[in-house]
Amino acid sequence: MRKILASLSTLLLVLSLTGCGYNTFQSLDEQVKADWSEVLNQYQRRADLVPNLVNTVKGYASHEERVLTEVTEARAKVSSIQATPELVNDPQAFAKFQAAQGQLTSALSRLLVVSENYPQLKADAGFRDLQAQLEGTENRVTVARNRYIKSVQEYNVAVRSFPNNLTAKMFNYEAKPTFTVENEKEISKAPTVNFDSK
Repeated sequence: MRKILASLSTLLLVLSLTGCGYNTFQSLDEQVKADWSEVLNQYQRRADLVPNLVNTVKGYASHEERVLTEVTEARAKVSSIQATPELVNDPQAFAKFQAAQGQLTSALSRLLVVSENYPQLKADAGFRDLQAQLEGTENRVTVARNRYIKSVQEYNVAVRSFPNNLTAKMFNYEAKPTFTVENEKEISKAPTVNFDSK
């Protein structure tokens, strides 16, 4: 009789776990990790382009030291962050990672604006190739981030939905942070248009 009760309780436990969302959390968590890895791959690809881009610009615009230094420092800051899969479970570390990537994006934008002032640089085939690679990488970053955002959204919905939320609390599954817009207040303002001539 004891064996029968033990077998029944084991069967009941297994059946309750299959309907509680535990396996769903496992698959969603793995998808988040896979999508996060792709984000990291694309960011690494971008960071790898930076030294060649800086050196090419330096050859033509060496007196643009401030911009070149900003790009180099931003890349160093990005490289100093340990971007492990666990980073997505730590909102503060994730925010720090996102801020560092934002600084690199901003510094690269300034570098490309500076390059507009140097026709010889813009005509350089090596620079044009690096610029095209950077643009392609930025597109890949956007796609990878969008996939990550979608998988985090699915995961977070599962964590918050009943009855899965009970399982989430039992096994300490918490909502994961996602990418946010840094200047949300600024982009929500309507642009000012002024047609007055001076």
